[in-house]
Amino acid sequence: MTSSGLASSVTRKSASSSIEAADTNEREFPFSDQEFKTLTQMVYDRTGIVLKDNKKNMVYGRLARRLRKLKMYSFKEYLTYLDSPDGANETGMLINAITTNLTKFFRESHHFKHLFTACEKIIQAQTNRGEDRRLRLWSAGCSSGEEPYSIAIVMNELLKRTPSIDIKILATDLDTGMLQTGMSGIYSKKSVENMPDKFRTKYTQEISESQVQMSSELRSLITFKQLNLLEKWLMKGPFDVIFCRNVMIYFDQPTKISLGKRYAELLRTDSWLYIGHSESLPEETNLKLIGKTIYQRQDRRG
Repeated sequence: MTSSGLASSVTRKSASSSIEAADTNEREFPFSDQEFKTLTQMVYDRTGIVLKDNKKNMVYGRLARRLRKLKMYSFKEYLTYLDSPDGANETGMLINAITTNLTKFFRESHHFKHLFTACEKIIQAQTNRGEDRRLRLWSAGCSSGEEPYSIAIVMNELLKRTPSIDIKILATDLDTGMLQTGMSGIYSKKSVENMPDKFRTKYTQEISESQVQMSSELRSLITFKQLNLLEKWLMKGPFDVIFCRNVMIYFDQPTKISLGKRYAELLRTDSWLYIGHSESLPEETNLKLIGKTIYQRQDRRG
């Protein structure tokens, strides 16, 4: 390296150090690397979510709100509280604060187009076999409920074409605050702006100048439950459809394999799993990619 190049490198490092120091000094609460590692290990142990070093500012921003609410002055004090009997319930609040809850109605619309056609085929096959016509669907990591309500709209449209189908939608999430929103079915008008006009008119009711509520016919199709995907699942299945979108992106490879296998076990043969646009599943899961982020459980005959 030339002397000018070395000088340039030193200047850049010095500038970078100055920025980092400024960031640290501007923070309301001290937040050491060790405190960050301790917190992210707690999140990983509880949820399997991997938070790398580049997420430190995000973790700080979300947990700083908890410190203010608890009237604490440092992350050291917060960690001591988490480790005490009095802080037992705070672990759930920690997970709620860290969990990303970005969602919207009919996100990744190709999934819902496929869902309608796939469920039509399932019902037709059940009819041909003389079986009761029923569909069981699961929205895993449902956040504030936009996904299961989008599923419910598709199912209600299917009911209008083919009545007398027993449909139940299970919606689960780790974040209790998000589940409360889903159970209420109340959303801002802005959040439903991108919903197709025919669905917004048919399935939402204005309850204030800024809010709408999802129709009772949709709410009656959905059951909201808290669930940690890495712990024991009480439901037995089988399911015809599982949505688990933009959840596994936060997991390491062994966790993805384990979760994919568990989903496959709960799916009927030839049924469907939808995942997020930037996600993929390993081959070990017994699920075959058959479309854009659409997987199908393979028949295990032979």
